[in-house]
Amino acid sequence: MKLQVRDEISPLRSVIVGSAFDFGGTPLYKEAYDPKSKENIRNGTFPTEEDLLEEIDGFAEKLKAMGVYVYRPQNVEGINQIFARDIGLVIEDFFIKANIVADRTKEIRGILHLLKKIDSRKVVQPPVKVRIEGGDVMPWYDKIFIGYSKYADFQKFIVSRTNEAGIEFVKQLFPDKEVIPFELNKSDNDARKNALHLDCCFQPIGKGFAIMYRDGFKNKREANYLVNFFGQPKMIFIDQQEMYDMCANIFSVNPNLIISSKNFVRLNKELRDRGFKVEEVKYNETAKMEGLLRCSTLPLRRS
Repeated sequence: MKLQVRDEISPLRSVIVGSAFDFGGTPLYKEAYDPKSKENIRNGTFPTEEDLLEEIDGFAEKLKAMGVYVYRPQNVEGINQIFARDIGLVIEDFFIKANIVADRTKEIRGILHLLKKIDSRKVVQPPVKVRIEGGDVMPWYDKIFIGYSKYADFQKFIVSRTNEAGIEFVKQLFPDKEVIPFELNKSDNDARKNALHLDCCFQPIGKGFAIMYRDGFKNKREANYLVNFFGQPKMIFIDQQEMYDMCANIFSVNPNLIISSKNFVRLNKELRDRGFKVEEVKYNETAKMEGLLRCSTLPLRRS
């Protein structure tokens, strides 16, 4: 299996899309590891397997119809395998296994059959002290953007998913790239104040544009770096409610084509006004688990 990912927008050739089959149903409140899931468990609105299957399988079929080769995880009984992005990531031609929260470690079993198809020299397992999840990592040509939490927040919040050791690990693995870290705001109990991953508050898209929720970043200086890097006219800013709805977590199939949620009326109009083709899918139930389209995908090859 060939791997190649250098950015977020080059034409997608192959991807792993998560699965909602046998996902374990509604967890106990104390078992939830993000505030939006907690909120929906508490309110009795946590999504059903039937609704999740409809959304995620529909997304996978749309990608296939666009000519993308779509892989799916093998079932791991009773395990939520929806958010494939977090169990691994591809940068250049390396597959990096993610060291994720303890409650999710079994998810990697679902893609072991795919990892066997990759040159073993290109499959990397970070040291135990390294914590990193794919939702925090964005390759962007000669740069790699990484969302993270410093030690105090990493010890305090379960929603802190990537640590400083993760940043150093990526720097060592890719010495020719500039690794740029962004400290994120975290909350275990309020989804409107929590940037679970970098892709919950920021994402570069085609034509030089980027989507951003400024207050997802703990430091204004770091947020301003991205505004200056892409340029103020190229920024599509979203507000707190849109961040909560997961507007930053859309998915680029190529530089001109984006898959987005039908619910994102304002954002989708903004994107079309800027010349993008936008394909809309129903994904509002999946969003209740604090993830959306980028979270559901693990790109293997873009070219």
